[in-house]
Amino acid sequence: MATVQVRYIVHDVDAAIRFYVDHLGFRLEMHPAPPFAMLSRGDLRLALSAPNPRGGGGQPMPDGTPQQPGGWNRFAVQVDDIAAIVERLRRAGARFRNEIVTGVGGKQIIVDDPSGNPVELFEPIVAEARLST
Repeated sequence: MATVQVRYIVHDVDAAIRFYVDHLGFRLEMHPAPPFAMLSRGDLRLALSAPNPRGGGGQPMPDGTPQQPGGWNRFAVQVDDIAAIVERLRRAGARFRNEIVTGVGGKQIIVDDPSGNPVELFEPIVAEARLST
């Protein structure tokens, strides 16, 4: 059961569903209307909302500013073989913001979902950096 929820604003909910389910191991929990879907992966629930002037999580701010995808805040998905996943995503046409880098806890790279929201792929190289699974 998910214990953390993250909401991403996306341009195309269906394209985002395909990206997260087909490439990053998420499961579709519900897609009750075109501008909204809920996915899960372990303890993470990912709410996907398209900008929507009629309401919901994608509605404009009180001053009329529309919500938009992108930025640098992100969640990380732990992977076992980052090089293989990056290669598979490149073949599928995914856009990366950088190359694989190695830090003190592991290897990481940032891939954009179809709307430009960043997702960090993280392969731990020390036991303390590994998520319990």
